[in-house]
Amino acid sequence: MFDFKSANERERNRFGLRVWVAGFAVLLAFGLLGWRLWVLQVQQHHGLLQRADNNRTAVVPIPPRRGEILDRNGEVLARNYLSYTLDVVPAQVDSMDGLLADLERVVSLSDRQKRQFERRLREAGPFAPVLLRNDLSDTEAAYFAAQAFRFPGVELKARWVRQYPQGQSAAHVVGYIGRISERDLQNLDASNELGNYRGTDVIGKKGIEKSWETQLHGQTGIESLEVTARGKPVQTLHRIDPVPGHDLVLSLDLRLQRIAEQAFEGQRGALVAIDPNNGEILAFVSQPSFDPNLFVDGIDHESWKQLNESEDKPLITRPVYGTYPIGSTYKPFVALAAMALGKRTPDTKIYDPGYYEMGKTRFRNAGSVPYGHVDVHKSLVVSSDVYYYSMAEEITVDALHDFMKPFGFGQKTGIDLVGERTGILPSTDWKKSAFKDAEQQRWYPGETVSVLIGQGYNAFSLMQLAQATAVLANGGTYYRPQLVRAIKRGGSAEPVPSEVMHRIDLDPKAVSAVRDALVDVTKVGTARKAFATAPYEVAGKTGTIQLFNLKGAKYKRDEVDERLRDHSAFMGYAPSKNPTIALAVLVENAGWGSEVAAPIARAVFDAWLMPETADVAKAPVGETAR
Repeated sequence: MFDFKSANERERNRFGLRVWVAGFAVLLAFGLLGWRLWVLQVQQHHGLLQRADNNRTAVVPIPPRRGEILDRNGEVLARNYLSYTLDVVPAQVDSMDGLLADLERVVSLSDRQKRQFERRLREAGPFAPVLLRNDLSDTEAAYFAAQAFRFPGVELKARWVRQYPQGQSAAHVVGYIGRISERDLQNLDASNELGNYRGTDVIGKKGIEKSWETQLHGQTGIESLEVTARGKPVQTLHRIDPVPGHDLVLSLDLRLQRIAEQAFEGQRGALVAIDPNNGEILAFVSQPSFDPNLFVDGIDHESWKQLNESEDKPLITRPVYGTYPIGSTYKPFVALAAMALGKRTPDTKIYDPGYYEMGKTRFRNAGSVPYGHVDVHKSLVVSSDVYYYSMAEEITVDALHDFMKPFGFGQKTGIDLVGERTGILPSTDWKKSAFKDAEQQRWYPGETVSVLIGQGYNAFSLMQLAQATAVLANGGTYYRPQLVRAIKRGGSAEPVPSEVMHRIDLDPKAVSAVRDALVDVTKVGTARKAFATAPYEVAGKTGTIQLFNLKGAKYKRDEVDERLRDHSAFMGYAPSKNPTIALAVLVENAGWGSEVAAPIARAVFDAWLMPETADVAKAPVGETAR
């Protein structure tokens, strides 16, 4: 018989057990919940509070206004202006082609702007704003603002835009800014400057814009905003204003710069003018030039191709990057070397029959002209090559190297521009390192012959020649050449002091002999035509730089390829007694220094010394001379 009493007892026991188990589980669950609440509310309180604040706040970098660049007289070379721009966030756009088609009904978009936008799209991430159009007029900006609801993902902004109002004038000095590249980011990270570029998409790429980037950029500001869940700003919680970049005042005289540029009349070449009393650069010409405004928002492919593939190389900064033999403009310094080394005196004469023989080779004067008995003075006035050829048996290339080095030849001058090349000041050690073949590593006496007249292995920048001319003009003081004259901090301008790098101990008698000869070069010598009517006294030397090896044949300009014709050069300073300007000029493939380079120098001297009567017109063509 079934025992209902026992069964009920067992059922009650099982039910009680279940109640205890369920009760324990509930207590355990509440215990765990309580523990978790304690962890969240106590242990992780500060971290979660910070995360909650982060969810409701957004920290936005505020790019600083970039500093302006001015010439010594206050003329603006680089400035900023506020511009309305349209930015597109790719991730928020369904059809980019459809968006552009609709936008063109509201604002105009050129083919160039579309090409640039497409390039930026390829380089940018899906959530980064991409510039579509800048320089919107007030009317365009207002019209788009009224229609903005139709264009999700398109933002109307106001931003500082860089502008170069002088266009191609002084472009190689000022340089340009461009979009920050991956390499730029790596460099900024390595220098611990990356944080200061948050929100900034441009950086200096060339010229002063690059070499003085730190001073021009300024300090990035920060704005903390309270935002909705969708990221819409509600209010400003905290703000640190950006610190604008410093304005830079250059030593460059824009009026003088323009006159120098115009004097080239479309020819290729370079010119550097320096104040020999402090190292300030007064004019810095590299022709042909380019328009830096093309690079501000990223240059388009066609414009870049045109500049980059041009045979004239307009993007090269010729005064510091181009290196050349400098021909007869080297002779004043070789004459100083000969006297300093005791191989010549101001009165030493040699006979010049029009050629110099070494072994079975004859080295000739230009046109094989004989000059008879020649001393230092006459050698510079008539530009006798034979006088300098004859030093090859007395002066070693190493001794010449050691004398020329303090003048800056074959050395970086220290100018505040990026990209300066060293060039070549030949020596026996240099030749050993430059060539691998043992026979080529040997230095031959015939090579010294060419070096002594500024040819051969000599390869100097025009900046080096101008700097050496300034050192000669001031009697031996080597000032570091500088383009930035002052830094404007707030309302005051802080001058950048001149820096004396070293002084060269020159024999006053030797210097006087060379200077007197250089004055006569412009009075009765090879440069007399260019300076015949000058109301001031100039000291200078013409030079014609041979590029094509004639192998004994007579030089015929019209039978030589244009790119292989002689360069035209001139170095000098004025006034001769108390010089305030020293310069070097080189015109590529233009011929005799007296015919092309010297008249350009005359135009620059006139503009500096007689600003009220300066004329860019060519001076009378001189005679065929070196």
